[in-house]
Amino acid sequence: MSLDENELPRTEDEWRVRLTPEEFRVLREAGTERPWTGEYVDTKTPGVYHCRACGAELFRSDDKFDSHCGWPSFDDAVPGAVKEIPDHTLGMTRVEIRCARCDSHLGHVFEGEGFTPKDTRHCVNSLSIRLEPKQG
Repeated sequence: MSLDENELPRTEDEWRVRLTPEEFRVLREAGTERPWTGEYVDTKTPGVYHCRACGAELFRSDDKFDSHCGWPSFDDAVPGAVKEIPDHTLGMTRVEIRCARCDSHLGHVFEGEGFTPKDTRHCVNSLSIRLEPKQG
């Protein structure tokens, strides 16, 4: 079955066709890329970060900051673009973040660390996002 580029896959098999094996592992199986290996860890380019799976706008470069944690960090998301889900894996309680449009895994959100005035860190896998650089 061939899907239109804007049509979301309905099955995991359809997602496997659209994504690389590593993207599938992170986005659809809630995997994590190794720290300091993602293409956007140190990126300072102005623009908008989109979901790599469905293209939805998720984060703006103005909200990106250096947390020195090994993954891209944002202190805010585009309103309504990210949903938060309690995550009790690995023997701890965290909050997973997923794309509100396609339910793909992005990473986790942490509060109370004091990195920015908003006191929030969306810790995101580079494989979950794609930067659209600002024009002009």
